[in-house]
Amino acid sequence: MTGLGYTLPAVVSVAAVVALELGRLRTGLFRRRAYWITMAIVFGFQVAVDGWLTKLSAPIVSYDPHQLSGVRVPFDIPIEDFLFGFALVTATLLIWERRAAHEDGAR
Repeated sequence: MTGLGYTLPAVVSVAAVVALELGRLRTGLFRRRAYWITMAIVFGFQVAVDGWLTKLSAPIVSYDPHQLSGVRVPFDIPIEDFLFGFALVTATLLIWERRAAHEDGAR
């Protein structure tokens, strides 16, 4: 397992989104209770769907095991899927927050 094909980009995507928020955008998103509730809801649905898609007993989606870390929780979901999910949803919300702030400032 090298993890370079999927693990490394997953970790880098999380680091990039967190750095973007803390270093540049500073929307305060990570301090909001609503954000963490949203993430819990997203991950809840992700577990249900991704668990069904990636279960090792009968996978619909399969990954090259050499490109993963090998960590799978729960229901055989590769941990990298959660990292990418976090980065994707958080980046979308950050862009949304940034645009809303610019639109409010233009009014």
